[in-house]
Amino acid sequence: MRDADRALRQTFSRLAGVLGVVGVALSGAPSEAAEMSSAVADLYTSVSIYPPSANSMTVCYGFVCRRRQILEFTPQDRTALTQIMAAGRASAVAERAAVQKAVVWFDRRMGPILGTNKRVAKADFRYFDDKHNYDCWDTTRNTTSLLLVLRDWGLLKHHAIGDPRYRGNTLVLQTPHNTAVLVDRATKAEWVVDLWPRGYLQPPDVMPVEKWVKED
Repeated sequence: MRDADRALRQTFSRLAGVLGVVGVALSGAPSEAAEMSSAVADLYTSVSIYPPSANSMTVCYGFVCRRRQILEFTPQDRTALTQIMAAGRASAVAERAAVQKAVVWFDRRMGPILGTNKRVAKADFRYFDDKHNYDCWDTTRNTTSLLLVLRDWGLLKHHAIGDPRYRGNTLVLQTPHNTAVLVDRATKAEWVVDLWPRGYLQPPDVMPVEKWVKED
């Protein structure tokens, strides 16, 4: 019976890994951390990493998460982000501005650790400097992870986490590109939070999806 129980637990563990929730279960994160759409979950399963928990997140860099680092949130990190997001409690507009500042906080927090304090805007494989840069898949994963953490800490009042969005139209020379998305709870409008077009410590683009899909 003991062997059967062990086999059952091993089977459950493998299944949970596929669903991307093992990291949440092991970290003791709130159950809401497991509540994500299949499109968001695919950000993690597609590169074989766990989704974020209330305690940590995997930071992707090096283009399509070929390099990665675990960010373990300290009490000081949580205090800093809580203070940043407190300025956004009054309205959805204020919360989006606070999210911009939270993403800049993340950029500053990880830059010296990863070497991404040397990163440039719109980096991709053509720059031949993967060890210092994010591509748009990396920024989409990292920003979505940060947003999920903010949500699970109860710091997002006016927005939910949306599915990542894609644009790319070769007919008008628009290059393929992805971004993280927030959804305004009141209006249901989707807003991108896009760090990739900006350099180190520059605020990410925050704009309606309808506008973003038309950008170059």
